[in-house]
Amino acid sequence: MAGLFPFLIFSAAIGAGLNAGLFFIFSVCIMGALGRLPAEQGVAAMQSVNVVILNPWFMLAFFGTALLALVLVAGGFMTASPARLYMIAGGLLFLAGTILVTMVFNVPMNNALEALQPQSEAAARLWSSTYLVDWVRWNHVRTLSSIGALACFVMAFRAA
Repeated sequence: MAGLFPFLIFSAAIGAGLNAGLFFIFSVCIMGALGRLPAEQGVAAMQSVNVVILNPWFMLAFFGTALLALVLVAGGFMTASPARLYMIAGGLLFLAGTILVTMVFNVPMNNALEALQPQSEAAARLWSSTYLVDWVRWNHVRTLSSIGALACFVMAFRAA
């Protein structure tokens, strides 16, 4: 298994980097642009994004990296490699800060938004009062966690 770790670590670094880039662009650009639109248009656009993003490429990058993170955390506890602490840290950062945050915070907010008609008063209220602020706040966590995981995986690859 030790000979397989460098490949798994490298793959996890690529996946964490892809996720970091995706979340980063939402934090620094996309949500700001959507927030400038009238609420009805912003809600409709975000609803569309939430449908389109559920595609095989995103699923591979998101859940494939999660699977690699799990393997690297487990492997980190089973090896004496100098890379072990970086493997564990990177895996835990990705699993907790990216996957768990997405499932506990961002997805429920997306589901709440999806349940509303874009032109409704309830959608405008949700969009303006909490969604834009809270969703972006948790997206910042995902961004930083993915960047941290990427950094840990790069260090693990270097140490492997």
